[in-house]
Parts: sequence; structure tokens; C-alpha cells
Amino acid sequence: MFTIDLTLKNTAFPVSVQRKSTEDAEAVYQLILAAMRSGNPDIVELKCEGKTDKKIAVRASEISGVQIIQKDGVTTSSGRPPGFFAVAAE
Repeated sequence: MFTIDLTLKNTAFPVSVQRKSTEDAEAVYQLILAAMRSGNPDIVELKCEGKTDKKIAVRASEISGVQIIQKDGVTTSSGRPPGFFAVAAE
């Protein structure tokens, strides 16, 4: 299972969705990168494959970072997988 984490501007916690295959996770990652590069305030809507009732919608212009994590049992002392921290310059 792969988790795609989105870091949003002015938000402390990432938003995430899950995909079962590498190809699907990579497709979501590329979709988000394209939305970020466009600079438009379009809405990006994603559904989660891990929790089928979970949906998220965010403005592409509010996304400051994206990462893919493969769930393989690696966690830190806080119980969360290693992540990233982004600071957006405005």
C-alpha cells in the first residue's frame, strides 16, 4: 500500500490518500505535480483506495508539497513514517 501525503500552506498536518499499486500512486503524484505547476486555483479531488469512503478536495494553489510513502512497517519513535517538512516563501 502506498500513501500520498499532501502538505498544504498554513496547515500543520498533511492530507493523505492511499493507493494499492506503484503505478496508481505514481499517477496521483504526477497529477498533483501538474496541478501545482499550473498555478491555477483549480480543485484537485482525490479518493482513497485504503478507506473507500474517504475523499479529499483541495485547491491546487494551496499545495506546497507532495510525497509518496510505501507502507512497509518503517516508523519513527512517534509512530509515523519518516516525512518531510516544507516552508513556503510568500
